Amino acid sequence: MKINVQEFDTIAREIFAPVYPVIARQIIDRTGITKGICLDIGSGGGYLGLALARETDLFFRFLDESPEMLEIAQKNIADNDLTGRAETLQGNVEAIPLPDESVNLAISRGSVFFWEDRAKAFREIYRVLAPSGYAYIGGGFGSAKLLAEISETMDAMDKGSGRWRKKVARNLGPHAPGEFEAALQAAGIPDFEISHSEETGLWAIFRK
Repeated sequence: MKINVQEFDTIAREIFAPVYPVIARQIIDRTGITKGICLDIGSGGGYLGLALARETDLFFRFLDESPEMLEIAQKNIADNDLTGRAETLQGNVEAIPLPDESVNLAISRGSVFFWEDRAKAFREIYRVLAPSGYAYIGGGFGSAKLLAEISETMDAMDKGSGRWRKKVARNLGPHAPGEFEAALQAAGIPDFEISHSEETGLWAIFRK
């Protein structure tokens, strides 16, 4: 799917800015992982990983298919003084260019809704997870309050078309957990949790 990289990054960097620290804290609270290697999948400019970096001692690999997105992520790494703690990696989640059992924490916010083969992607994520490693994959806005505030801004940008709210309903609506469950089962993930609420969004969480 072709996206406008600059427009996408502006929305992620400016409108979604309050979301990332909240989700980062939710990830830490749920997984307890603060050291080792973190893979931010479909990272875009790396904003979720950057928020986690401020709260942990993790080393980050920002994975994205788009060279333009990775250029933005590389600039953000430098701007946040993370040159020694982060690197970019071009590739597809369905064929992650990393060895088996090389990642302690795999995260992704938003990219799962663009994956062509979720089962294959989940299988790849499980492959690269180290023993006791966690994956925290899905979409959300940190809290219902933040979602409401962001939705107002996006409604204004959409000029009343309702496009934004339809997208949120499509990605996070009542049918979505079943789609996640089917993909995780098809991937052969032995034990997983699907968290779905108006407060936090939709997340697939599993441990190796």
